[in-house]
This record gives sequence, C-alpha cells and structure tokens, in this order.
Amino acid sequence: MPAFRYLALGDSYTIGESVPENDRWPNQLVKRLEMNGIHTNVTVLARTGWTVNELWQVLQVDPPDGTFDLVSLLIGVNDQYRGYPAVGYRDDFRFMLNIAIEYAAGDPTHVIVLSIPDWGVTPFAAGQDAQKIAGEINQFNSINREEAEKAGTHYVDITPISRMVTADSSLVAPDGLHPSGQMYSEWVNLVIPIARDILKK
Repeated sequence: MPAFRYLALGDSYTIGESVPENDRWPNQLVKRLEMNGIHTNVTVLARTGWTVNELWQVLQVDPPDGTFDLVSLLIGVNDQYRGYPAVGYRDDFRFMLNIAIEYAAGDPTHVIVLSIPDWGVTPFAAGQDAQKIAGEINQFNSINREEAEKAGTHYVDITPISRMVTADSSLVAPDGLHPSGQMYSEWVNLVIPIARDILKK
C-alpha cells in the first residue's frame, strides 16, 4: 500500500526553528504514525517569520502537487507579533483554512488546526508584557478555533502546553523562544489520536 501524504502548513513552529529536523513536530508525528503501522510521507511548507498572508504568497508561487490525506495548519503568531488586528487575522485565517481544506481534497475532516503557542512566557520575552501577549494570543486562538469549528475541521489546543515553560525550561529550544523537541512531543501526544483516526478511515 502506498504511503499516505501529509502536508504541514505553518511558520517557525512547524519548520521547527532551533531543533533538529527529526524533532520537528510533523516529523515526530510521522514517526509515531509509522509505529502504528501507518506509513506517511510529510511535506513541510513553513518558514520562520511567516504571517498567514506570506504563507499564501508562497503557495501561489510554489504550490505543492496534488492533494493530501492529512493537512495540518498552525499559523498566526507572526500576525500577533507584528501587531496586526484580529479582524484581519480572521479574514486571512479563514481564507487559508479553506486553502488547507482544498489540499485535503475538499474534506475538512482531514484537516487539523493547531492553536498558537504563547511565546510571552519564554526567556526571549523577558521584560515584555506577558499578560498583554497572552491576551492577544488568546484572542487570536478564539478566532482560529471558531473558524476551524465552523469549517468542520479538527482543532488541537496546544497553548496550555506552551505555557508550561515557566515551570520546565527543558521545553524551550536553545534560542530561548521556540519549543524544544520535548515540547513538540507533547503536542504530538494530542495530535496522534486524531491523525491516526483520519488515516485509518
């Protein structure tokens, strides 16, 4: 049986900034699926610093080929970081979510949306207003959750895990900002049951 095709769309959290390729959460997910006897190939389309609109611009220039059995979408932290308005994020995210569904052959039940992590609790954010950052992250996440539910996709809230760095520094990568492989593993614990069910249909 040919391997399933998985497309991971996002930014630094999907490309795994500051961690080895094998520690990226999409790569860990594929490894876990393999352990369950589900052979999957992943295509990662993500880059550090991308906003929702910048991800779309790249998709227009260099789109991945064909459709996929599983698509994940984690995007928006750079929209928040740059101070973009939430209303604009809603419009852009809804558009990008529809694109993700198209890549899943039009089936929203084959798309998994992940919430935006809270970078305000990391060492990188020391001296900044963590409460303000958390409030904005929560606002953006309320938007992507609502749009995901409206579209009929799956939604995984990994934000509480991201906030555990205040008690466990091993969850942060050496750059003091991005998740470590250990944190990504915790994300995969939440994603794997959904991904497994999607691919076993």
